Amino acid sequence: MTGERLGPDPTTQVTAVILAGGMSRRMGGQDKGLIELAGRPMAAHIHRAIAPQVHAVMINANRNLDAYAALGTTVVPDTLTGFQGPLAGMASGLRAAHTDWILTLPCDSPFVPPDMADRMCAALLDQAADLAVASDGQRLQPVFALLSRSLLPSLDAFLGEGERKIDRWFARHRMATVSFAVHPDAFINVNTPEQRAAVEAQLGTAL
Repeated sequence: MTGERLGPDPTTQVTAVILAGGMSRRMGGQDKGLIELAGRPMAAHIHRAIAPQVHAVMINANRNLDAYAALGTTVVPDTLTGFQGPLAGMASGLRAAHTDWILTLPCDSPFVPPDMADRMCAALLDQAADLAVASDGQRLQPVFALLSRSLLPSLDAFLGEGERKIDRWFARHRMATVSFAVHPDAFINVNTPEQRAAVEAQLGTAL
């Protein structure tokens, strides 16, 4: 186990980090977290869903920082230049968080389960793990991860080696897998204009 002890209440020990630092190539280079869905930016849907579950929320972004700040939360850019991927965002979140743990989520999956943080924390404790990663019941969803701040030196070293593969870094630590098969929409994401239209219609029905 890592140095910090995780208690049963994530609202006291966990900061959510919404990862919005990518280039969104399949969306024509648009800043995906700011694309509107059902009348609000995509990142705002994730913020609204995860905020009641954790102590604090921040957004990892590398563009349009003022627009993200307008959503009412701290914005943390990557310390590595050149859009280095989700691990770089995780490292920035670990470095900036004031809690011992962070829960990372992508900016393009708006159907966040209401028990996401609770279940991630419970699985990490039950499995005596260093980190927890969500699964859809069949495959890992690696950007949905619960990480201890004590993992930052390991992650910095991994990135310093030129590594960027998220599963290779996870493999260096004891990992709990958390199935969210009971929430089939949890990992629906928006990578294309067609997916955006479908998700927007689904959100409109849910709101």
